[in-house]
Amino acid sequence: MKIASPFENLSGPGKPLKAEAFDAQEFAGLLRTAQARLADATNTALALESRFDLAYNAAHALCLAALRAQGFRSIQRYIVFQLLPHTLSLGPEVWRVLDLCHNKRNLGEYEGLMEVDERLVQDLINATQQVLKKLVP
Repeated sequence: MKIASPFENLSGPGKPLKAEAFDAQEFAGLLRTAQARLADATNTALALESRFDLAYNAAHALCLAALRAQGFRSIQRYIVFQLLPHTLSLGPEVWRVLDLCHNKRNLGEYEGLMEVDERLVQDLINATQQVLKKLVP
């Protein structure tokens, strides 16, 4: 009896993933934009909220690239962070930071409550750098 992967368990009608062939050009584009955003996020001359947004979007692009490399696409943004143990073998010390930042991002986007501080932004940048190092060793 074959055991389904976590990706297969989460794909199908009404589930957050769908199988989709890997696209090298898409992967390269996600990687390129993530690296540019991550570099800009370290620019302390920018507003803290801007740095947070840049780092968050870099993290999302990298995590999406990792999922796409597995042959799946997500219809829910947050799932790319929660699947990090399966896409890149990264533990809760990384995905919990990214999940927290996803929730902060949603409060900012949908309720106008952007509450970030320097420590959170640095934690986000560090977590994103860890994702990048695993994705592109």
